[in-house]
Amino acid sequence: MTIGQKGIALFNKYLSRQCDMICVTVKSNDPGYADHYQLLNILGNSAFRYINPLTIFTLRSIIRRHGITHLVLEHPYFGWLGVLLKKMTGVRLVVHSHNIESTRWKGQGKWWWPVLQRYEKMTHRHSDYNLFIQEADLNYAVETFGLVPRRCITATYGLEWQAPPTGEARSTARERIRRLHGIAGDEHLLFFNGAFNYAPNLNALLALAEHVVPLLNRKAGFRYKILICGINIPPDISARNWPNILVVGFVENIEDYFMAADVFLNPVIEGGGIKTKLVDALGYNCNVVSSRNGAIGVAPEWCNDKLLVTDNYDWQAFADAIPAAAALQNDIPAAFFDRFYWGNITGRVAAFLQEDYRNL
Repeated sequence: MTIGQKGIALFNKYLSRQCDMICVTVKSNDPGYADHYQLLNILGNSAFRYINPLTIFTLRSIIRRHGITHLVLEHPYFGWLGVLLKKMTGVRLVVHSHNIESTRWKGQGKWWWPVLQRYEKMTHRHSDYNLFIQEADLNYAVETFGLVPRRCITATYGLEWQAPPTGEARSTARERIRRLHGIAGDEHLLFFNGAFNYAPNLNALLALAEHVVPLLNRKAGFRYKILICGINIPPDISARNWPNILVVGFVENIEDYFMAADVFLNPVIEGGGIKTKLVDALGYNCNVVSSRNGAIGVAPEWCNDKLLVTDNYDWQAFADAIPAAAALQNDIPAAFFDRFYWGNITGRVAAFLQEDYRNL
């Protein structure tokens, strides 16, 4: 399951506790992830599903048979389908945006991004409700797509727990990870993870190795190891002998690494949306050093000074912030969980969707 799929599954899990839900998805998705809601694996796995005209009749039948009142699209790509179903059935259309997709593809140099931007704009303008992953995306859509602000709400990525782990749990995890990887007691444990077939994560890893590590090595008395966890790490990178970097790869118990780390490193410069690993790290009470782009959607003032943000590409400032972050002893506040707990996020979304459209 990708991070995006996990976010959708958790959003559905907690929203389905607020209202009845049926999820229509591709045939390859595992029904075991559908918690508290019904999953219908009826869409094709190929990209042709996005333009298959027969899908409209199948979904129209489901909407009418089950008395569906709201149709939620994950991403704008099924916009044409949602708009037609809205006209045919009277269902209220909701677009759940995880990024501004056109700007994400623009950042990756795709020539066709203006075409997607027009399509994305059409989809959002025809929807009754628009959900955005963070405030910057919402503000961009209001200004660029001409959306009515009252039809928009932030529905961020969330956490399934409502309090940080205990100090004892973190100490136990730290000792376990130190023993597993042979890390000395006087070495600070730094951590970065991600899916490295995603270019922004891979570029962030290279920035750590090529820019941040040489600067850290000049800091007298600061001993450390950086643990790199995740999937699809290129073999040539795994085989490199980088000083003070341990390439671990995929692990089952990723929460142990978050709890063990003195500092989570987030040098991601590219990409949109919100960096889910940043939310996870702070939720595990980990101190964080992040680039400005990597921290979009999470304000330092929500984090009791546990999030240190440096300008994009300012690797000297990034390296300078790491020892300062490693010395922090403060805890993530309850207000952070008020904002990022899935139950609270979907509760706000459910209240928003239940409002009468005429009052928006």
